[in-house]
Amino acid sequence: MRAAFFRAHGGPDVLEVGEAPDPVVAAGTVVVEVRAFALNHLDLWVRRGIPGLELEMPHIGGSDVAGVVHEVGARVDGWEPGDRVVVNPALWCGECESCARGEHPLCRSFRILGEHVRGGSAERVRVPARNLYRLPADVPFERAAAAPLVFQTAWRALRRGRLSSGEVLLVTGASGGVSTAAVRIGRHFGARVLALTSGPENVRRVAELGADVVIDRLRSDLVQEVRQLTDGRGVDLVLDSVGEAIWKDCLRCLAPGGRLVTFGATTGPAAALDIRHVFWKQLEVIGSTMASRPEFEEVMGLVTSGVLEPVVDAVLPLEEIREAHRRLEAGQAFGKLVLTP
Repeated sequence: MRAAFFRAHGGPDVLEVGEAPDPVVAAGTVVVEVRAFALNHLDLWVRRGIPGLELEMPHIGGSDVAGVVHEVGARVDGWEPGDRVVVNPALWCGECESCARGEHPLCRSFRILGEHVRGGSAERVRVPARNLYRLPADVPFERAAAAPLVFQTAWRALRRGRLSSGEVLLVTGASGGVSTAAVRIGRHFGARVLALTSGPENVRRVAELGADVVIDRLRSDLVQEVRQLTDGRGVDLVLDSVGEAIWKDCLRCLAPGGRLVTFGATTGPAAALDIRHVFWKQLEVIGSTMASRPEFEEVMGLVTSGVLEPVVDAVLPLEEIREAHRRLEAGQAFGKLVLTP
């Protein structure tokens, strides 16, 4: 089969498009014929190399996959070749204490398709049958592929942050995939959504997503702007993926009793924390990664029914995988870059 892969870590130039072995179906799994897959910042980190992550080379990335069932393994019920599906990229054991509680992202052997195991930037991919979600006939594969990782991440993060109707939410890095999803989910929850991005074009596009106020970080002081917009009170919840560069400001934007949920660190993992500020204002700092299977299915139901709409920046052929990585790395994509094998 044709696939995009790399044999060593490095920049976009390490990516190749060529022939790779076909995945072999096993008990409890299916092979999916990929019709579309989407990139995430995770693909960039895996390509560059994550400390402690050892991969079988050559590695095939790609966490977000939509397509049709190609082959069904033993002990798989309810699925047949030709079924239209979107894949949940979260992989869990199903046996540990966390899985027994339904907390799949806390599984002792939790992994992500395309990160820890070979993924979907190929013509076919093998996945556990329990990771399939049935895709209605009227939902394009490209739109479906833009949703799984980012929408489940945003959904769980806002749930862990206990966002409720009438609260004020600040979403940072608002041109990215998870953050664009969070803007729409925040409005769905009935919150007032403030969004932080950079550049007039991104400001315009984030506003079109439904953010009540969009702040251009290149032209405004975040903390002062938030205080003005909230009459000095601050926001109830910050959803942050930027990390190090604005961490201190994010905490200062919180109202007393506010919560900060972090799901990423695109500008770096090291952040200073004034403990006095945290205990005096009784703040909470909460981590979140991916979602449980019920959370994934709940939010994908809203996506496939049209209640929540993924943002697709562009659809490119597999041969342009290097250019797609370059665009994502340079911050030139608004929403998701989708590729077709």
